[in-house]
Amino acid sequence: MLMKIRTTVSATAMLVLTVFFLSSCLFQNPDGGERTGIGYNKGYAPDQPIAFSHELHVGTHKIQCQYCHNQVERSKSSNIPSLATCMNCHQQVAGKPGEEAVAGHKNTDEIKKLRDAYNDGKSIEWVRVHMLPDHVQFNHQAHVTKGVSCQTCHGEIEKMPKVTQYSDLSMGWCVNCHRQPENKASLNCTTCHQ
Repeated sequence: MLMKIRTTVSATAMLVLTVFFLSSCLFQNPDGGERTGIGYNKGYAPDQPIAFSHELHVGTHKIQCQYCHNQVERSKSSNIPSLATCMNCHQQVAGKPGEEAVAGHKNTDEIKKLRDAYNDGKSIEWVRVHMLPDHVQFNHQAHVTKGVSCQTCHGEIEKMPKVTQYSDLSMGWCVNCHRQPENKASLNCTTCHQ
């Protein structure tokens, strides 16, 4: 009888510890503050140090995603563009004085922040929008080379003045896409979990 009680107490303790551990993983935010959970942040749209508009750059000016995120076809991870990439255009393009860019910011104000950082040899500390747990490995290269558009996972980025996480990026969301026969995607666990 005593052995059965110890086994039950041990199992209960393990369950409580597991639930506590998992719940702490879901609500931690490396940037501080509370989040809805790593990988479950549908609708998350943090303020950025520069009010960069994908709506303006991709939607209006038709700049392709791969121009700025130029490693996405060759790397597991997508890259944040270097300031040198931004300055390829913004050495010449200063924005129109008084023209609104995003959230009441003037184009010239935001481009000045960009130029100042570039001239001072500093980087921009962008706030990560799309976050997955450490045990999940999403391979951008594999998806892009198979013809999966950026909009499939990131939504209509060309219409976003401020980047917002479009989908919840949950395992179920990803697996539903992998299960579509036309995608010919692997359902092997080790494809994403390493």
